[in-house]
Amino acid sequence: MKGAVERLIELLPEAEIDALLVTNLVNIRYLTGYDGTNGLALIGPQTRAFATDFRYVEQAAEQVDPSFARARASLDLLEAVRDLIPGGEVMLGFDDVHMPVRQHAQLRELLPDRVVLVPSGGLVERIRAVKDAEEVRRIRIAAQLADASFERIIRDGLVGRTEREVAIALEYDMRERGARRPSFDSIVATGAHGALPHAQPRDVPIRAGELVVVDWGAELDGYCSDCTRTVAAGEPGEDARTVYELVLSAQLAGLEDIRAGRGGREVDAVARTVIEAGGHGEHFGHGLGHGVGLAVHEAPRLSQRSEDTLVPGNVVTVEPGVYVPGRFGVRIEDLVLVTEDGSEVVNGLSKRLLTTD
Repeated sequence: MKGAVERLIELLPEAEIDALLVTNLVNIRYLTGYDGTNGLALIGPQTRAFATDFRYVEQAAEQVDPSFARARASLDLLEAVRDLIPGGEVMLGFDDVHMPVRQHAQLRELLPDRVVLVPSGGLVERIRAVKDAEEVRRIRIAAQLADASFERIIRDGLVGRTEREVAIALEYDMRERGARRPSFDSIVATGAHGALPHAQPRDVPIRAGELVVVDWGAELDGYCSDCTRTVAAGEPGEDARTVYELVLSAQLAGLEDIRAGRGGREVDAVARTVIEAGGHGEHFGHGLGHGVGLAVHEAPRLSQRSEDTLVPGNVVTVEPGVYVPGRFGVRIEDLVLVTEDGSEVVNGLSKRLLTTD
């Protein structure tokens, strides 16, 4: 990830800082290759340093890019920062998005007066939002793995199995295929429970005639996938089919609008307008999508409040939904790569309403 470090250094003058203290573990992994649970990095034009405690020294020796100087510290890594800071007056950026107030106060006590702490959260996330070819390859493989697991679970049927049984089977199958873990806790929600966008699987059997929302993803080689399909466990009824087709129309409109230069708010509006015209605007309460990479939710955002603009290399979800309280929910989600001349759907599952036993 040497290229990522160089791109970060190029952003430091814009942020008016001399170096950046990186404490968020996902950002540390992106910049250094380290995936342990305690570590920090200090990065500047003449400074590349990494610190961890005794538990992870050998792991860091294997994972951390050799361009980083190593420092061994106590469990409280902030104590190592004082010795890593270069001489003279230093404008030191810190991640005010993720750093707790107590840690900031501790850092201020540890550092000499010549060091000025500057809120600089979001710099690494800006770089992470633009994926290179290797990152796209890893996301694509994770999506293919997750697709295969979904198809296996659907072939086994849904009716009579509980939401929880289906979720466990799906996650187990992804692990069997090589996933390190699910990208997030899988959602399997049947009937009225599907009207909860972030429903948790229950020990409730899936009944014939119900819609089932399945939202799942795999983490492979550090990168995540994310997909949602709504499946009919037997004939769902005309109202459910009508809503499904409405959500599909909105999703296709959103996919068509994904391209470099479009704003996240604009793309969200394209899909949202379709749902509003279908009379279900009040039943679509979340954003249209989000970036996916080392984390399953990252920049850029597609929402009514987004200030992001799409650029080539972004990988985002497009996931409109309609949630009818007390009746059912429908969500359809794909992963999409923004390319130089348009976009490409990364996962390969059909979006027709699948009916299974």
